[in-house]
Order: sequence, then C-alpha cells, then structure tokens
Amino acid sequence: MNKTKLSPIVAGVMNWGIWDKNLNTKEMANMINVCLENKITTFDHADIYGDYTTESEFGKAFASSKIARERMQLISKCGIQMVTENRKNNLKHYEYSKDYIIWSVENSLKNLHTDYLDVLLLHRPSPLMHADEIAEAVLQLKSEGKIIDFGLSNFTSSQTELIRQKTEVLYNQIQFSATNFEPMVDGSFDYMQANNIQPMSWNPLGSVFREDIPQTRRLKKLLATLVSKYHLGSDSILLSWILKHPAHVIPIAGTVNVARIQALTKAVELVLDQEDWFAIWSASMGSDVA
Repeated sequence: MNKTKLSPIVAGVMNWGIWDKNLNTKEMANMINVCLENKITTFDHADIYGDYTTESEFGKAFASSKIARERMQLISKCGIQMVTENRKNNLKHYEYSKDYIIWSVENSLKNLHTDYLDVLLLHRPSPLMHADEIAEAVLQLKSEGKIIDFGLSNFTSSQTELIRQKTEVLYNQIQFSATNFEPMVDGSFDYMQANNIQPMSWNPLGSVFREDIPQTRRLKKLLATLVSKYHLGSDSILLSWILKHPAHVIPIAGTVNVARIQALTKAVELVLDQEDWFAIWSASMGSDVA
C-alpha cells in the first residue's frame, strides 16, 4: 500500500539542467516554487539526468529555497550506467547489484540535500538483475528510512511480476499518451490495476506536437474542436484524457513554461465527456473502436 501521496501531475526535471534548459540555481528554485504554487508537489528525477548533474543542481536550488521538505515528494531512479566523464564506464549498461542500488540512493540523497526519497524506481530492466538481491537492497533502504516506497520504470508485466514476487512494487513509470496508447491494449494497465500498481506516464503529450504524420494531423484537427468546447489548451485536454483512465495514471510534465504549468493543472479538474475520450483514441488509431 502506498505510503506516499503524489500530486496528480508530476514535474519532470529531466530537462531542467544541462540536457536542455540549463536553469541556474535561482531559476530552478523559482521553478520549484511555481510548481508548488500550482499544486504540483512531486518532482521526478533520475541519477543520469544531465549526465549525473541535474540532481545536485536541483539540490542546491532546493537548499537555497528554504522550502520545507514535507511540502514536496521526490522520486528518483537508478540503474542506467552511461558513458560520460562523470562515470568510468566504457559501454552503456545496467547495474542492479545490492551494493550499487544502496550506493546510488545514498548518492542521490546527498545530491538532493534530503534524508529520504519518497519513491525509488529502477530505471530500466536488465537481463542480469537478480530479484532477491534487489529485494534485499529495497528492504535495507526502507528499514533505514532512506526510501519510503519502491517501484519500477519501463518494466513489462512479466518483469514486474518477477520483482513483485520478492518485494512490494507500487509504481511503474512507462510511456503512455494519446499517440502511445499500447499499455491500454497490451495488458499492462490490466496487470497494474489487478496488482495495485500505479502507472506514471512519461512523455504524456506523445508525438502530437513533435511529428507531422497522419496520426498527429487527425489529433490536432480534433483537438482544435475540443479546445473550443472546453475552453482549455490542447495540453490540458491530452492530460485529462490520460487522467480519465481507471488505472489512475500520473502524467509527468516536463515543461518549465509558467503559463503552461498553470494550464496543465486545470487538466485535473477537467472531466472529458465519454464520447470525446473515445474520439481522441479513435483519431489516434485512425478508425472507430471495433
């Protein structure tokens, strides 16, 4: 059972650092405050973001902001070993030994200037992961108060079940959007609902605004009509589409645009009409449901 209550929409910080926006300490502290003011209290990290630098940059901003730790929830991920000057790796690979998981969490805590993570996720599955060893690491981290809840990221249902047989799994962060709706039809969401695992959705806007293909053209045409009907932006409507699913999916929004952050939070209050929800799905598929 989840001990941590996450906000309905999570702030993804992947692009806050050197990978994209390169926010300085003051700008990052301001962005944390903007999120909190708009009821986005959960921040999604991974050790690799910014070539292993974004956690520490966020930590500096958090420390300088004097915001109470209790006002926010921090998620981080571990396991991906990148080839970068910040790690002595010759090849990108995965590492899930007990010692490494514990070391990685302790390093994230130091970088983030916090005593605990609300949620630890394993970033991607590895063929060489030992479920028993992972469970031992999770048990130790929980017993020491360094993590509250545990979950996975980009794991299939069978991979999740392997880990779940050894330790409680409460989250799985996967790709899901109007243009990437496979988890609804491949059994992933069915499995998660049956086992009380809450999905998080990365890239929740999908490719709607990134690609010009028949699928996205159909969706943009429909969204123009729905924007007029609901008096909200396309972003908010697409997040509302995700939020309507009974698996209680939590979208991870990566924007640092203040106006868009304010608009996205309105998605939580919007309840799409049933036919409009299916219209979005049908537009994505290019056909009506069977």
